[in-house]
Amino acid sequence: MVGTRRRADIEREYGRLERTTPFSRGAASGYQWALGREGEGPVTGVHAEGPPGMDLLVAEVDAAVVRLEEQPPRSVPHDHIQGVHDALAWVCGQSEDRPS
Repeated sequence: MVGTRRRADIEREYGRLERTTPFSRGAASGYQWALGREGEGPVTGVHAEGPPGMDLLVAEVDAAVVRLEEQPPRSVPHDHIQGVHDALAWVCGQSEDRPS
């Protein structure tokens, strides 16, 4: 398990992303970090050896919320962070909506 989701489910969602928009690239970054493929959190830059634990996943979601409030809506940074947020919120079980 990663967060509250099965690793295979996260892998499937990561694989189906087209990564053609800032939102989908942000979601892909969130999934990669949750799976332990990226050493640094996509929003905070916090370092994790392997997949981050639930505490780090939730902290990254919280950091994304703060950053979203700082970015103008419909901008590249906002859309990227929104993708990270939505992916990690799904991984943590805070949302049933998977980024697409």
